[in-house]
Amino acid sequence: MAGDGVDGDVSAPNGVPPTSSPKRHVECARLDVSGGLAGDAAAAPSPVCAPTGQNHEDDPARVIVVCTPGLSKTMGALHPIGALWEGPVNLLRTRAQHKDFVERLEAAGATVHDVRAVLERDARRSVTARLALEDLAARCLSYELHPDAERIAAEASSDPSATRDYLYHVSSEYKALVLEKMDVAQLVEIVLTRPTVTVAPSMRDTGLTASYAFNPLANIIFCRDQQVTTRKGVVMARLRSSQRHHEVDVLEFCLRKLSLRVIGRIPAPDAFLEGGDFFPAGPDLCFIGVGPRTNMQAVSYMLENDMFGTRRVAVVRDDFERRQERMHLDTVFNLLSSDCVLMLREMMGDDSPTRRLVDEWVRDADGAPYVQRRTDVEFSLYVRENGFNIIPIDGKDQLEYGCNALNLGGGRVLSVHQKTAREIARSPYFRGDVQFMPFDAVTAMYGAVHCCSQVVQRDEAK
Repeated sequence: MAGDGVDGDVSAPNGVPPTSSPKRHVECARLDVSGGLAGDAAAAPSPVCAPTGQNHEDDPARVIVVCTPGLSKTMGALHPIGALWEGPVNLLRTRAQHKDFVERLEAAGATVHDVRAVLERDARRSVTARLALEDLAARCLSYELHPDAERIAAEASSDPSATRDYLYHVSSEYKALVLEKMDVAQLVEIVLTRPTVTVAPSMRDTGLTASYAFNPLANIIFCRDQQVTTRKGVVMARLRSSQRHHEVDVLEFCLRKLSLRVIGRIPAPDAFLEGGDFFPAGPDLCFIGVGPRTNMQAVSYMLENDMFGTRRVAVVRDDFERRQERMHLDTVFNLLSSDCVLMLREMMGDDSPTRRLVDEWVRDADGAPYVQRRTDVEFSLYVRENGFNIIPIDGKDQLEYGCNALNLGGGRVLSVHQKTAREIARSPYFRGDVQFMPFDAVTAMYGAVHCCSQVVQRDEAK
């Protein structure tokens, strides 16, 4: 696939010596473009890092990360299915609805950090920030020499210096020179579109001609997936779709630039974790889904490395359905308040052919290993046992993102589905406030407000 070279460098088969762009390793109080907590669960954050963490989904949301749609979305819109979207989109409406979403988050008292703005942040003022962004862009920009370049050059010219010139113009040295002259906004677009430039001899004008391919981060608007935020801090994920893998590096760069506490990263090759499968439910309990996206290898890694921070971890297994439309736990379930949840009606009960089953992992003390104490408990039964009332929603409403609401704390809920919003508001179990907001231009890309936000800090309710 275009743009899949190692760290954006050209490869030896085209006759170019392998060279690497330098990677700048710095503390989380500054910047980090290494992508590099991979496999290092014990990596200790610097004490200057800002606190991150969620105790309960119903605690007040204070810091939220989002990503405004831009050029990478325009590229994705050229072929929606290939971009992993549900259908065609109108990007003007997408931007307008996303802007309304951000304004509602801010009105609720949250500090909202946009990925694009964080990438640009301080890079026009600070040489340190500028260089870190250039280094990240260098990893996202690939130069390649056409496979037949040397033959073309040899047939057209006997001058050996011509071949040397071609090699220089696909080298890391030349790439660094190009990036140094770019504006900050250009560097950000490189990070988000991941271009590959293939050059070949032209025998006229500048002597070279170029063709361009892109591997855009067309789904980075869904900032929920690239990480989970537990009671302990932020854990960087590992996404199932190969075209989304680089999103994790970008989000980690942004979180570290904001000095937010990252406690680890899910390692390759067999573990997969996506943020839409996680819900915090207090110091005693959290939920994590295992199904089409997140797998047990990632959950085991988090359990073994004490990344959850709760006494109990409820692993919610999707053994029987595993549908794209229900890819994450947050597509069929949501925490609306301290004692009220949404749940897809048709998966409830022992007789349901699409039921979810819970394995409960428990530890007896902080730092003690987790041990599986219960297994195969039907999900709705488990939820009720733990003191939650359930508002069931129909399958048609779930497919229209009825479950994918966002709790901003204290039962203040944003919903993108009007019928579900009315059912929540009428339920005797719900004592909060629910707002409906149009979001259909975003849901066409397979996600709603929970998918489009990563809450990295909530204040623990008193």
